[in-house]
Amino acid sequence: MSACMEEPIQFDISPVKFNENGLVPAIAQDSRTSEVLMMAWMDKVAIEKTIATGRAHYFSRSRGRLWQKGESSGNFQEVRSIRYDCDGDTLLLLVEPRGPACHTGERTCFYRALDGGEVKPSGPAVLTELMRVLAERKDADPAKSYVASLYARGLTKILDKIEEESGELLEAANYNDNGQVVYELSDLLFHCLVLLSLKGIGVDEVFGELARRFGISGIAEKEARGGK
Repeated sequence: MSACMEEPIQFDISPVKFNENGLVPAIAQDSRTSEVLMMAWMDKVAIEKTIATGRAHYFSRSRGRLWQKGESSGNFQEVRSIRYDCDGDTLLLLVEPRGPACHTGERTCFYRALDGGEVKPSGPAVLTELMRVLAERKDADPAKSYVASLYARGLTKILDKIEEESGELLEAANYNDNGQVVYELSDLLFHCLVLLSLKGIGVDEVFGELARRFGISGIAEKEARGGK
């Protein structure tokens, strides 16, 4: 199996129930943000090819052939896990996308709502999208962009803001105002993300570190770091 997959696991596709055309629906989900990216179809060959290469392959019903996501656009999907539902008739691919999932250029194919309302990112996807915007602000005019002004004033200013927002969070917590705690925590998180962006650290690295710690006791984690 390709090194693209996280671990050399033996896959058993016998639980997968294909329809009368030999296909099964497959949903691609961002493994870092849990954002649903797209839905496509897979046949047995597509599943086997995905496992062998570590990149998502699907079956095109309109063209009647196997296709690799990103084969023409370069927007590959690196597969980290393949799951199946309780009935075995739907697959879930947890992927790291190398670009937009939708042929329109949108990050996800599900960028429209039936009620006509604006579709905004939610959950961890908010942080990923915010990091993208913060990166763009590096080239903005400091006189017109608050974030650009922070970058221009450097690390010391950003650290000062983190210290300031930390104090305001503690103050809000002491007043037992939950709404204000959420507000101040959001301010603190925002400025921490600016720090990550300044240092070229992706939020996915933070997600990865939190995932690494999941299931590890705080005591064991502290001992592993030398009690710091």
